[in-house]
Amino acid sequence: MRSRYEHNKRRFDAIGPLEKIYLFWIVGASCDGCTIALTGATNPGVEDLMAGSIPGIPKVEVVHTVVSVESGAEWVHNLFMADRGELDAPFVIVWEGSIMDESLSGDGYWMGLGEDPDTGRQITSLEWLTRLAPKAAATFAIGTCATWGGIPAASGNVTNASGVMDYLGEEYRSAFGVPVINVPGCSPIGDNFVETAVAVLLFLQGLAPLPEFDELGRPAWLFSETVHRHCPRAGYYEEGVFAHEYGDKECLVELGCWGPVVQCNIAERGIVNGVGGCMQLGGICIGCTMPGFPDKFSPFYASSPGHLISTSLSRVTGTFVRTLRNLTIGDKNMSPRWEHLDTLPSGWRRQEATPFGLEKLGHKFYNAFQRSKQSYN
Repeated sequence: MRSRYEHNKRRFDAIGPLEKIYLFWIVGASCDGCTIALTGATNPGVEDLMAGSIPGIPKVEVVHTVVSVESGAEWVHNLFMADRGELDAPFVIVWEGSIMDESLSGDGYWMGLGEDPDTGRQITSLEWLTRLAPKAAATFAIGTCATWGGIPAASGNVTNASGVMDYLGEEYRSAFGVPVINVPGCSPIGDNFVETAVAVLLFLQGLAPLPEFDELGRPAWLFSETVHRHCPRAGYYEEGVFAHEYGDKECLVELGCWGPVVQCNIAERGIVNGVGGCMQLGGICIGCTMPGFPDKFSPFYASSPGHLISTSLSRVTGTFVRTLRNLTIGDKNMSPRWEHLDTLPSGWRRQEATPFGLEKLGHKFYNAFQRSKQSYN
């Protein structure tokens, strides 16, 4: 499906200051999971945007089929006003769900959103995106379906589903000169979207520069790191210790986790208010934020092709590292007084709790080396 966007050459140095801005939430092939995820944002929450309680941020008037007071023709009237330029404030578009190719829908349509009041013709969601995107201050794609196509675009689909960026094309710019902004995830982290939206709104207000986005239009500060780098189980990978079944506390790579190569911040941010997340709750990473999802991560729960090399190397080096660390842990769990007395004055101690033999010799060598480094410094 080729781009149907005609380049809009209008540019503005500033839009703000604004008292309010409209947010049109348009849905394509979606499960509504992104809408639900948005309600989980807490820092700030979507209600803070709607109330206009964030300093420097205009009040956001959310036009959403679920939360709006209007319905039917009255709701669609808002879109007509935006198309005709009759709104009293700028607007942004948030698209949820995949874009299905309406040229393949035959006599029907994939995604309908209102009717033309003069002719009664069904207007598709995709037509609204085509008409409104060049006039919007910014266009956001929320969730993996909207950003890359997601599950509806998986191999074998009959709809030629794709993401917003695929449809609008690389030449697309909003009325303020901004390309499509992508916040992926299936479903995405609500705080990721709201944080990105706030950063862009500050830019539209003229109070801050446009935040940094990567080559795929993702917020660079949120999606530059891999899941593995912040995973609470990453230390086990480093030491070459892996889970054998779900419920084990060790690294999940051999159970099919793709965390080492997936760009996502769920391990450090959690799902809602810093709580939850795939690995924290014992699940693997299936790569749901990546453009290759789901096809390039299928079948789920099967080890990746490269895991044999990486885990084998990790086991070799990890055994050595783990041994040295256990030796150091044992040393640091002994006070100098206990070493001098050659005993552990604890009623909880197990048999042979004090170092002996080679272990004791290793502790002495380690301490002597540490003191020599301190003297040198």
